Amino acid sequence: MKTIILYASHHGATREIAQRIANNLDDCTIHDLKQNSKPSLDDVDCVIIGSPVYAGIIHRNVRRFLARNKDRLLEVKLALFLSGMQPSQQKEYFSSHFSPELLHHAVAASFLGGIYDPQNVGKVNRFIMKVVARMDEYDSTINDVKIKRFIEMILKSSK
Repeated sequence: MKTIILYASHHGATREIAQRIANNLDDCTIHDLKQNSKPSLDDVDCVIIGSPVYAGIIHRNVRRFLARNKDRLLEVKLALFLSGMQPSQQKEYFSSHFSPELLHHAVAASFLGGIYDPQNVGKVNRFIMKVVARMDEYDSTINDVKIKRFIEMILKSSK
């Protein structure tokens, strides 16, 4: 199964998750949607798309890619993942950012955790995280068990 992982990342957590997924799949390429190039979906059997959730919104490059490639994504095996620090709202994030057709077609849709690194964000974001989320230290919630389950769902699916 030829797979491409497409992602955009604000501060590196989504890239880290994409890399962990890629390390566990054969014949897999990985592409950062923040690059200006447009990845080809020709000759791929599976597309995995990952985005951070930042202030409740997925990355604009991911939104654009989904809008431009919806028809092709409905023709291949599709898996979706989100990263962030608020998994309690994952249902809202998926339903508000992915069309019902894509969600229904996806063989996996998972929230796989995130990283908060105060050294990697600006003063305003540090202040918001400290006040709203009560976080002021490095924290990683990337969940390898969830990543393993996500990969298993992709490999077991018949689409």
